Amino acid sequence: MEDIQEEKLVDEAFQHLVDSYLQTKHRKKVEIITKAFNFAKHAHKGVRRLSGEPYIMHPISVAQIVCSEIGLGSTSICAALLHDVVEDTDYTVEDIENMFGPKIAQIVDGLTKISGGIFGDHASAQAENFKKLLLTMSEDIRVILIKIADRLHNMRTLGSQPVNKRYKIAGETLYIYAPLAHRLGLNVIKTELEDLSFKYEHPEDYAAIQDKLKDTEAERNTVFDEFTAPIRKALDEKGLKYEIKQRIKSPYSIWRKMQNKHTTFEEIYDILAVRIIFDPADPTTELNECFNIYVSICKIYKSHPDRLRDWVSRPKANGYQALHVTLMSNKGEWIEAQIRSRRMDEIAEKGFAAHWKYKDGDKSENAAEQELDKWLVTIKEILDDPQPDAMDFLDTIKLNLFASEIFVFTPKGDIRTLPAGSTALDFAFSIHTFVGSHCIGAKVNHTLVPIGQKLQSGDQVEILTSRNAKVERSWLSIATTAKATTKILAILRKEERDAHRKGEEIVERFFEEHKLIKDTVSIERLCVYHEISRIDQFFVAVGAGKIELGQKDLDVLSGKTESAGWRKFFSFGKKKTQEVRLELPSTVDIKSIDKKKILSLTENSVEHDYKLSECCKPIPGDPVMGFVEDDGSITIHKVQCSTAQHLKATYGNRILGARWDMGHLMLFQADIQLKGLDKIGILNQITQVISQLHGCNIRGLSVECDQGIFDCHVHLYVHNTRELKDIMLSLKQIPDVDEVIRN
Repeated sequence: MEDIQEEKLVDEAFQHLVDSYLQTKHRKKVEIITKAFNFAKHAHKGVRRLSGEPYIMHPISVAQIVCSEIGLGSTSICAALLHDVVEDTDYTVEDIENMFGPKIAQIVDGLTKISGGIFGDHASAQAENFKKLLLTMSEDIRVILIKIADRLHNMRTLGSQPVNKRYKIAGETLYIYAPLAHRLGLNVIKTELEDLSFKYEHPEDYAAIQDKLKDTEAERNTVFDEFTAPIRKALDEKGLKYEIKQRIKSPYSIWRKMQNKHTTFEEIYDILAVRIIFDPADPTTELNECFNIYVSICKIYKSHPDRLRDWVSRPKANGYQALHVTLMSNKGEWIEAQIRSRRMDEIAEKGFAAHWKYKDGDKSENAAEQELDKWLVTIKEILDDPQPDAMDFLDTIKLNLFASEIFVFTPKGDIRTLPAGSTALDFAFSIHTFVGSHCIGAKVNHTLVPIGQKLQSGDQVEILTSRNAKVERSWLSIATTAKATTKILAILRKEERDAHRKGEEIVERFFEEHKLIKDTVSIERLCVYHEISRIDQFFVAVGAGKIELGQKDLDVLSGKTESAGWRKFFSFGKKKTQEVRLELPSTVDIKSIDKKKILSLTENSVEHDYKLSECCKPIPGDPVMGFVEDDGSITIHKVQCSTAQHLKATYGNRILGARWDMGHLMLFQADIQLKGLDKIGILNQITQVISQLHGCNIRGLSVECDQGIFDCHVHLYVHNTRELKDIMLSLKQIPDVDEVIRN
């Protein structure tokens, strides 16, 4: 009986797919889609997902997303139905080609190469798989579109996975797949991927924001109705065919803004936006109609002079077109209005795939594809460079995934497209590696500027070079484009390898000349003396001429000179800036407590040695995860820690779920930062709240005061996040304390 019900469930799901396909404007090739379904159904027979449902439901669901939510045709639907066959069964790509032809087989082959997520157990495998994904994408964009659909369905069913798998899949989704969806214009899918990742990584925060959105829904509806009433009247008088929708900021976007701006839900003003979607009377005049609507609504409400965004005249690289204007409502609130045609709206929702619907010979419709081609060329350039390590490689790619564009001119008037925020140095490397590596400055609009000058759309840029100039590590903080960063890293690595080799030779000669035994202990003593943390960095510094070995080094090796120790406990800056530093002895011996008692790993009952990460300093109450280091030990990170985000995306199979398993057993260091107006006694009020009101032990404190503003950093010991939040809430009640955040 159960088999009959499951058979009915599968058949109904496939019929829904066929019905959805028949409603599209694609050529109706139901026969080959049915053939692919029957083949996949047979191949996956008897296999079940972790949720317990028949496995074939997964490829059907992916195909449904490909058809209904991305808008692809029969070739992509067939490839989606077959995408796991080669990976999970005995069938080969050749079998797929014999039955379905070379195009479907090529896409299935591309999907198979990047199967199981794009990340393997090791960084090298992960980077290699990511390269495969990008190379395959440059051959046929449908591969990545189907892969995104596959990931979307996996995220929708992530609840059946164990905790460590959730962290892995959610982490790499947020790190790679959501940005890819954004770059391809799949805005709705990008938003859902972000929200689902947020839901599984921070379930309590997600639920809290959802509750607040629900509680404020009626109020938003009232604001929306009152705000749009005069707009509707004006558009009706013009005889336009249109609709006006609410655009509500997604939970992930709200949370991210709360984190970045250190604000509460109630302090975010742009949760509500208004979207005006119109049907142009003549497709050739839709751009003019956008501006006509803009003029009409600006007669009703005052517009913000700095918040007009014209993506109608110059679309984004992913094809997005709209006119954004921020208006002051009658209630004194800024509300953004987005103006777009029906065509623009569909492209904004379905992205790259939606362009195919409008390919009727209008050259302007191919602009997004041309920009996409440029992006793929850039990806190929990155892939052609010397292989960096996995993390550098992913970060370099992400620079391009998130980029929006500016347009600058060469001295001869040629136009070049660069990511927004690009510098003169980025422009230099976009011309040629030699030009970039020997850049000493630039002339922007005939005015001399440094290499770090930020460029604006319309700038004319001339690069100044010198053969004596050389790449410096500080350039990495100036460069913003993937190409420039990759080239600079490649040059620095070569220089460091040369300096390391030269440094080893110099150190070897130094020990030989003075008849000393060269061993690790001796080298480490020199490292400590020169305040360098690693031996390889010491060799590089010697080889680069930054350290000259001499009599003082001999004194260190002989024990006559001690290494540098503590400097000063108190220091006062000059001019208008005053700095106070205070270091207090700790009253808590953290090392004396058995840390195995404070945490439990949810996937493994075997006890492990583990340590709390220094980068994010997790404390009880923080959502945490474990990471298995190379030596088998485990480091505990906060889930939202930037290092943890990298680890989840790069070494997903080494992630462990973890939870706190203790009460008030132990104190943990937490760092908070306060900012506000400087006044006499403010520091005393801060310490009174922490030490006397809350009985908390301050470990260290530093204050900087500049032009009437104080910036205070406090290191203290607390038992858990609840205790820390209470302290921060009390500190925020102090008059003239404007901001209290946890670092």
